[in-house]
Amino acid sequence: MSLQHYLIQFNALMNNVDPAEIEALIDAIEEAYDNNRFVFIIGNGGSGANASHLCEDLGKGTLSDFENQKRLKVMSLTDNTPYILAWANDTSYDNIFVEQLKNFAEPGALLIAISGSGNSPNILKAVEYANTHDMKTFGVTGFNGGKLRQIAHRTFHVATDDSQCHDRQMGLCEAVHMVFFHYVLITLRERFQAKR
Repeated sequence: MSLQHYLIQFNALMNNVDPAEIEALIDAIEEAYDNNRFVFIIGNGGSGANASHLCEDLGKGTLSDFENQKRLKVMSLTDNTPYILAWANDTSYDNIFVEQLKNFAEPGALLIAISGSGNSPNILKAVEYANTHDMKTFGVTGFNGGKLRQIAHRTFHVATDDSQCHDRQMGLCEAVHMVFFHYVLITLRERFQAKR
Protein backbone atom coordinates (compact mmCIF):
# COMPACT_ATOMS: atom_id res chain seq x y z
CA MET A 1 0.00 0.00 0.00
CA SER A 2 1.30 3.44 -0.90
CA LEU A 3 1.25 6.32 1.55
CA GLN A 4 -1.18 8.13 -0.73
CA HIS A 5 -3.62 5.21 -0.63
CA TYR A 6 -3.25 4.95 3.15
CA LEU A 7 -4.06 8.65 3.54
CA ILE A 8 -7.05 8.33 1.24
CA GLN A 9 -8.43 5.55 3.46
CA PHE A 10 -7.64 7.51 6.62
CA ASN A 11 -9.32 10.68 5.37
CA ALA A 12 -12.38 8.72 4.24
CA LEU A 13 -12.78 7.31 7.76
CA MET A 14 -12.28 10.74 9.30
CA ASN A 15 -14.91 12.31 7.07
CA ASN A 16 -17.47 9.59 7.81
CA VAL A 17 -17.43 10.13 11.58
CA ASP A 18 -20.70 11.58 12.87
CA PRO A 19 -19.91 14.95 14.50
CA ALA A 20 -22.89 14.51 16.82
CA GLU A 21 -21.19 11.47 18.36
CA ILE A 22 -18.07 13.49 19.15
CA GLU A 23 -20.16 16.28 20.68
CA ALA A 24 -22.01 13.69 22.77
CA LEU A 25 -18.69 12.38 24.13
CA ILE A 26 -17.58 15.90 24.99
CA ASP A 27 -20.91 16.60 26.71
CA ALA A 28 -20.72 13.35 28.70
CA ILE A 29 -17.25 14.19 30.03
CA GLU A 30 -18.29 17.76 30.80
CA GLU A 31 -21.32 16.48 32.71
CA ALA A 32 -19.07 14.25 34.84
CA TYR A 33 -16.80 17.25 35.48
CA ASP A 34 -19.71 19.48 36.49
CA ASN A 35 -21.09 16.82 38.84
CA ASN A 36 -17.72 15.83 40.34
CA ARG A 37 -18.04 12.29 39.03
CA PHE A 38 -15.24 10.00 37.90
CA VAL A 39 -14.45 9.26 34.27
CA PHE A 40 -13.01 5.75 33.83
CA ILE A 41 -11.37 4.70 30.56
CA ILE A 42 -10.64 1.15 29.41
CA GLY A 43 -9.20 -0.59 26.34
CA ASN A 44 -6.88 -3.40 25.19
CA GLY A 45 -3.73 -3.22 23.07
CA GLY A 46 -3.62 -0.07 20.94
CA SER A 47 -6.97 0.96 22.40
CA GLY A 48 -5.42 0.54 25.84
CA ALA A 49 -2.63 2.91 24.81
CA ASN A 50 -5.27 5.34 23.58
CA ALA A 51 -7.06 4.99 26.93
CA SER A 52 -3.86 5.93 28.78
CA HIS A 53 -3.20 8.84 26.43
CA LEU A 54 -6.75 10.14 26.71
CA CYS A 55 -6.59 9.89 30.50
CA GLU A 56 -3.38 11.92 30.65
CA ASP A 57 -4.80 14.52 28.28
CA LEU A 58 -8.06 14.89 30.20
CA GLY A 59 -6.36 14.96 33.60
CA LYS A 60 -3.59 17.43 32.78
CA GLY A 61 -4.29 18.87 29.35
CA THR A 62 -7.63 20.39 30.36
CA LEU A 63 -5.87 22.58 32.95
CA SER A 64 -4.91 26.16 32.24
CA ASP A 65 -4.15 26.93 35.91
CA PHE A 66 -2.40 24.08 37.71
CA GLU A 67 -2.89 25.56 41.17
CA ASN A 68 -6.43 26.91 41.25
CA GLN A 69 -8.50 25.20 38.58
CA LYS A 70 -11.02 22.50 39.36
CA ARG A 71 -9.77 19.17 38.02
CA LEU A 72 -11.51 16.36 36.18
CA LYS A 73 -11.50 13.09 38.13
CA VAL A 74 -10.24 10.69 35.46
CA MET A 75 -8.63 7.26 35.67
CA SER A 76 -7.43 4.78 33.06
CA LEU A 77 -8.03 1.24 34.32
CA THR A 78 -5.42 -0.02 31.84
CA ASP A 79 -2.46 1.31 33.80
CA ASN A 80 -2.21 -0.53 37.13
CA THR A 81 -0.22 -3.51 35.86
CA PRO A 82 0.05 -5.50 39.13
CA TYR A 83 -3.69 -5.07 39.76
CA ILE A 84 -4.51 -6.25 36.21
CA LEU A 85 -2.13 -9.21 36.45
CA ALA A 86 -3.54 -10.26 39.81
CA TRP A 87 -7.11 -10.40 38.55
CA ALA A 88 -6.07 -12.08 35.30
CA ASN A 89 -3.98 -14.68 37.11
CA ASP A 90 -6.34 -15.40 39.99
CA THR A 91 -9.64 -15.30 38.09
CA SER A 92 -9.74 -14.45 34.37
CA TYR A 93 -8.49 -11.79 31.96
CA ASP A 94 -12.17 -11.06 31.33
CA ASN A 95 -12.34 -9.58 34.86
CA ILE A 96 -9.45 -7.10 34.75
CA PHE A 97 -11.65 -4.01 34.30
CA VAL A 98 -14.88 -4.97 36.03
CA GLU A 99 -13.11 -5.90 39.26
CA GLN A 100 -11.39 -2.51 39.35
CA LEU A 101 -14.73 -0.81 38.73
CA LYS A 102 -16.16 -2.59 41.75
CA ASN A 103 -13.64 -0.68 43.89
CA PHE A 104 -14.25 2.75 42.40
CA ALA A 105 -17.64 2.88 40.65
CA GLU A 106 -20.23 5.41 41.77
CA PRO A 107 -23.65 6.39 40.42
CA GLY A 108 -23.32 9.02 37.70
CA ALA A 109 -19.72 8.14 36.85
CA LEU A 110 -18.81 7.76 33.19
CA LEU A 111 -17.13 4.70 31.67
CA ILE A 112 -15.46 5.25 28.28
CA ALA A 113 -14.87 1.82 26.74
CA ILE A 114 -12.58 1.70 23.69
CA SER A 115 -12.68 -1.42 21.52
CA GLY A 116 -12.02 -1.52 17.80
CA SER A 117 -13.89 -4.80 17.41
CA GLY A 118 -16.50 -3.95 20.02
CA ASN A 119 -16.38 -7.55 21.17
CA SER A 120 -13.60 -7.75 23.78
CA PRO A 121 -15.03 -9.79 26.69
CA ASN A 122 -13.32 -7.71 29.40
CA ILE A 123 -14.72 -4.51 27.88
CA LEU A 124 -18.25 -5.89 27.57
CA LYS A 125 -18.20 -7.23 31.12
CA ALA A 126 -17.21 -3.81 32.49
CA VAL A 127 -19.88 -2.01 30.44
CA GLU A 128 -22.57 -4.45 31.54
CA TYR A 129 -21.57 -3.89 35.17
CA ALA A 130 -21.58 -0.11 34.73
CA ASN A 131 -24.99 -0.19 33.05
CA THR A 132 -26.49 -2.02 36.03
CA HIS A 133 -24.87 0.27 38.62
CA ASP A 134 -26.23 3.65 37.54
CA MET A 135 -23.13 4.63 35.59
CA LYS A 136 -23.11 6.17 32.13
CA THR A 137 -21.35 4.25 29.38
CA PHE A 138 -19.79 5.45 26.15
CA GLY A 139 -18.45 2.95 23.62
CA VAL A 140 -15.70 3.90 21.18
CA THR A 141 -15.73 1.37 18.34
CA GLY A 142 -14.64 0.41 14.84
CA PHE A 143 -15.59 -2.15 12.17
CA ASN A 144 -19.34 -2.81 12.67
CA GLY A 145 -19.23 -1.80 16.35
CA GLY A 146 -19.75 -5.30 17.71
CA LYS A 147 -21.77 -5.88 20.86
CA LEU A 148 -20.30 -2.78 22.51
CA ARG A 149 -22.12 -0.53 20.05
CA GLN A 150 -25.37 -2.25 21.06
CA ILE A 151 -25.02 -2.13 24.85
CA ALA A 152 -23.26 1.19 25.55
CA HIS A 153 -25.58 4.12 26.24
CA ARG A 154 -23.82 6.23 23.59
CA THR A 155 -21.12 5.53 21.02
CA PHE A 156 -18.46 7.12 18.85
CA HIS A 157 -18.11 4.79 15.88
CA VAL A 158 -15.48 4.55 13.13
CA ALA A 159 -16.87 2.31 10.39
CA THR A 160 -13.77 0.44 9.24
CA ASP A 161 -14.09 -2.10 6.44
CA ASP A 162 -14.31 -5.75 7.55
CA SER A 163 -13.40 -6.94 4.05
CA GLN A 164 -9.97 -5.26 4.17
CA CYS A 165 -6.82 -6.38 6.02
CA HIS A 166 -7.87 -6.58 9.68
CA ASP A 167 -4.61 -5.30 11.18
CA ARG A 168 -4.45 -2.36 8.78
CA GLN A 169 -8.07 -1.43 9.45
CA MET A 170 -7.57 -1.71 13.22
CA GLY A 171 -4.58 0.63 12.99
CA LEU A 172 -6.61 3.13 10.99
CA CYS A 173 -9.45 2.89 13.50
CA GLU A 174 -7.16 3.51 16.47
CA ALA A 175 -5.53 6.46 14.68
CA VAL A 176 -8.90 8.06 13.92
CA HIS A 177 -9.98 7.58 17.54
CA MET A 178 -6.89 9.41 18.76
CA VAL A 179 -7.29 12.31 16.34
CA PHE A 180 -10.79 12.93 17.64
CA PHE A 181 -9.69 12.44 21.25
CA HIS A 182 -7.37 15.40 20.74
CA TYR A 183 -10.30 17.45 19.48
CA VAL A 184 -12.26 16.39 22.59
CA LEU A 185 -9.34 17.59 24.73
CA ILE A 186 -9.10 20.99 23.02
CA THR A 187 -12.84 21.57 23.30
CA LEU A 188 -13.03 20.57 26.96
CA ARG A 189 -10.04 22.73 27.84
CA GLU A 190 -11.87 25.72 26.37
CA ARG A 191 -15.13 24.82 28.14
CA PHE A 192 -13.42 24.29 31.50
CA GLN A 193 -11.59 27.61 31.15
CA ALA A 194 -14.90 29.37 30.49
CA LYS A 195 -16.32 28.02 33.76
CA ARG A 196 -13.61 29.65 35.89
